Amino acid sequence: MAKNRTPTPTDRRDKPVAVSPRGEIDAFLAQVQSLAPAKSAGPRGRMIFALDATMSRQPLWDVACTLQADMFREAAGIGGLDVQLVYYRGISECRASRWVSDPRELAGLMERIDCRGGRTQIRKMLSHVQRESEKQPVQTLVFVGDAMEEPIDDLCAAAGVLGLKGVPAFVFQEGHDPVAERAFREIARLTHGAYGRFDPGAANHLAELLRAAAAYAAGGVKAMERLLADRRSDAVKLIEQLRA
Repeated sequence: MAKNRTPTPTDRRDKPVAVSPRGEIDAFLAQVQSLAPAKSAGPRGRMIFALDATMSRQPLWDVACTLQADMFREAAGIGGLDVQLVYYRGISECRASRWVSDPRELAGLMERIDCRGGRTQIRKMLSHVQRESEKQPVQTLVFVGDAMEEPIDDLCAAAGVLGLKGVPAFVFQEGHDPVAERAFREIARLTHGAYGRFDPGAANHLAELLRAAAAYAAGGVKAMERLLADRRSDAVKLIEQLRA
């Protein structure tokens, strides 16, 4: 996990400049409007939920254990959702769970995993998604992380393959690491997905992003548009981003 962090933005008087978490969420939501219809996989959507499980991610991991149930609830009224958990940690460990359709099963899997020190393994994660999509269509990849420590060209090559296979990546960055941001934005662009950022500890904003991703996986852009119509989400800006 990268240890360097971007300093807090300052104005000319060297005072911190507030960065609106809502603005970051809105910027992500805006991208969804350009996304193509989700690939059909039958009555239920299929989402790969990928998480950085290196040591500094433990607080987010604990939050995600709780928030993942929101994804299932959002998708339940649309058609349902099958989720596979993918995580990396340590020196070379990158693993995937079985596909699950119950939030209790996914929570149980996540609760048995502890975060460990190590470097990012995003390329391995993207390659796994490619293999899964070749077995059966995957509507969405959701990746949550805060660092990137790999050759960016390797990640772009892998992301480009996912783009050709029609697997959009919803890439959620915690924090403001500029190296990670550049890579994450490229992964989203090359897969025809969307990039979003949330501040550390902003569980409510991450929850909103995950609900939007689940809605897309289960029912495509129209399902996300219903979130907006129901005034349960700021999905409009995500939709705009994916249609840009």
